[in-house]
Amino acid sequence: MKNLIKTAMIVAVGLTLGACSIFGGDKGGKNIEPKTTALGVNGYLWQATLDTLDFMSVSSSDPSAGFIVTEWHTDPNSKDERIKVTVRFLTEQLRSDGLKVIVVRQKNMDGSWVNQDVAAGTELRIQDAILLAARNLKQGINN
Repeated sequence: MKNLIKTAMIVAVGLTLGACSIFGGDKGGKNIEPKTTALGVNGYLWQATLDTLDFMSVSSSDPSAGFIVTEWHTDPNSKDERIKVTVRFLTEQLRSDGLKVIVVRQKNMDGSWVNQDVAAGTELRIQDAILLAARNLKQGINN
């Protein structure tokens, strides 16, 4: 049921973005950025974030406010650890400084979840993966 809700949400966002022409530029190819819409975020970055984090359930998202927050995710091989990812969209342009990724990692210690340090570079690697996916979407490259 949870996967059905997630799929429906992704489809709804995709249809909304498509209906707003956020992925398109002008027909002459001169306008290389998505059109500004009421969504307030870059359509490529939004979709690329959903695609990159598709293995995690989305807890909440708001394109008008510019954020996506995942549910806690536990790797089946490490059941005593979990992570949650928040992506904040900072600009409507497709730029490397257009988003901020925050990862929270917790470890189960005697029945209580305790915050732990996140490995150096984790947030940057997720951000880079989102940016690469956004560029590929913009260029029409399927991964």
